[in-house]
Amino acid sequence: MTDAREAAVSDGEPAPAALALSHRFAAGEPGALEAVYAEHGTLVHSYCRRLLDPARAADATQDVFLAAWRSRGRYRPEAGTLAGWLLGIARFKVVDILRADGRQPSLVAEPHATGGEIVFGRATDEGEAATLAERMLVAEALDGLSDRAREMVRLAFFEDLTHAQIAERTAVPLGTVKSDIRRGLEQMRRRLAGFDEGVDGALA
Repeated sequence: MTDAREAAVSDGEPAPAALALSHRFAAGEPGALEAVYAEHGTLVHSYCRRLLDPARAADATQDVFLAAWRSRGRYRPEAGTLAGWLLGIARFKVVDILRADGRQPSLVAEPHATGGEIVFGRATDEGEAATLAERMLVAEALDGLSDRAREMVRLAFFEDLTHAQIAERTAVPLGTVKSDIRRGLEQMRRRLAGFDEGVDGALA
């Protein structure tokens, strides 16, 4: 578990450590790039690996962080998360690589439960490449919530329960249920906003 994740607060607001790292990166401080890679490298590589072969995924991951560092002046910490911004750049880089090869993006299936073999899946379009990034950001946002807040969001959006039904099922006050869901959604919104900023930054 990373330092930033450990420092996350329970209500879904950005952790102070994560905010500090974002500002250090935007300011170009020494060591900031290495710290950002340590914090978000796995996420970016996982995304690239779902769409590219292993060698290309490794190269693309490096390119994403180098491009992010060169364009760090365009990153605005107040506009969205660094994770979202990086995946926005990654999406652009991956699609650009495949276009240069005259190919279309191709999703890589998750490892099989038994054999663990990774195989290429069906062809996809650029919209699905963006959707994959968005889903990964939402999953990361949920993982960053407290256990209670994550359960509130899950019940609201995966089981389609009303706030009152959630309060009854979990024995949590209705006001707390509403607050947990609101803050959870805000965290997801900031990650997706960062994604849009990253796409714009890569295209600038």
